[in-house]
Amino acid sequence: MFKRMPGDEPHRIVSTTPDTAVVFKPAVVRTPAIIALVIFAARFVAGLVRLIWRHPVALAVIAVPGALCFVYGWRVALLLVAPALAGLGAWAVLDRPTFTRWVGWRVTAFVRWFWIYRRHWQPVMTVSGLARHIRGREYVPRLVKVTSDSWADRVTVRMLDGQAVKNWTDRIENLSHGFGSETCRVSVAKAGRLVLTFPRRDPLATPIPALPIPDIPTVGPIEIGKLEDGSPWLLRLHGTHVLVAGATGAGKGSIIWSAVRGLLPAMWAGLVEIWALDPKLMELSYGKALFGGRYAADPADCADLLDEAVSVMHKRAARFAGVQRSHAPTLDDPFILVVVDEVAFLTAYQSDKQLRQRISAALATLTTQGRAVGVGVLAALQDPRKEVMNIRNLFPDKIALRLDESEQVDMVLGDGARDRGALADLISPRPERGAGVGYVRLETSPDPIRVRAAYVSDEDIRAMVGEVR
Repeated sequence: MFKRMPGDEPHRIVSTTPDTAVVFKPAVVRTPAIIALVIFAARFVAGLVRLIWRHPVALAVIAVPGALCFVYGWRVALLLVAPALAGLGAWAVLDRPTFTRWVGWRVTAFVRWFWIYRRHWQPVMTVSGLARHIRGREYVPRLVKVTSDSWADRVTVRMLDGQAVKNWTDRIENLSHGFGSETCRVSVAKAGRLVLTFPRRDPLATPIPALPIPDIPTVGPIEIGKLEDGSPWLLRLHGTHVLVAGATGAGKGSIIWSAVRGLLPAMWAGLVEIWALDPKLMELSYGKALFGGRYAADPADCADLLDEAVSVMHKRAARFAGVQRSHAPTLDDPFILVVVDEVAFLTAYQSDKQLRQRISAALATLTTQGRAVGVGVLAALQDPRKEVMNIRNLFPDKIALRLDESEQVDMVLGDGARDRGALADLISPRPERGAGVGYVRLETSPDPIRVRAAYVSDEDIRAMVGEVR
């Protein structure tokens, strides 16, 4: 059928029948069976060693009773295993945290690895487009290990050569639904390796009551809620500036009042002053007695108060120059926290152009120069667009509560934050489930952290004011 022309010139290969396509087939080299068996055995042994190395406790729990039953029979195996089971049960009852850390979560990780991730790995990778077919061979990212704790599974993955993190962040919905989780977070472990976090439950699904007022005066970090893993959420206010963005009813007041509540002992000790700007006359007016006369609601008064804060900042900078580079709160130089509720009303929606310029200039000055001399800004707003808040990048730490649009997430937390799992636009609008829930972008880390602030009720605020009086 085909006429092969002399020489290694494929373009000169022709067909004697015009309707027959030219088919090229690679040369077939037959591998001896012994070599194939050796390769298969080596891969099996290597996989078994990796399995034992990564899941020693889980394999021991499964393999030891099975081996005893196979060698000595189930009666002897039961007699030998019963004391160990009783000891594990007593350990679990008497010291549950250490039992779960050393046994419980390791067994959970093995079961999840075997039944969820290993079983579905190849189909999910192929359907989501993370696997590649090249010249008839399939290349699949490697599942390295799985670790579990009380709320999530963390899956370590080795990417294919040439893949980028964006290839994975663009497919977080494929990954989360493919492995039966509501969300998926992508973080970089090291070059070529990622950690995929799949939550199994939501510790932040129910409101958190107001936290007790600390016994010891401190300027922070202060506890204002919980992280997604159940650990305390410690918010740093001294030495930084914090921007809180969220739609109406998202819980901005929970963060502001939890911060005030945590700083209250330091305020009583004279180490902290809170200067409050409340243009809406709703949120901070409850605690006017807490602020020691440093409260303003009228836009002109807000501008005067900000100018005064700038003046204090400049005087401190002049005294600290050549003497110290960082601020330590004292009675003479307390930490000043300027709290601005609905800052956009002062910087964008203010009709008086002169006041708007004064306020914007004062806030820009405080956020660029204030933290070194002990003046911090905690600002809250609803609309994070650049034309509304053009100095949002001057806030090192940012918190995104429930937002109206997916694009607003990156406006607040930075480019790519939503791709890495900060789904602030999907937070529930129901107050009992979504109020105070948000994502934090810290100055020291690009990865967003899911949090929930404690709810401080009107009665809690009145109780704080009553203690001051």
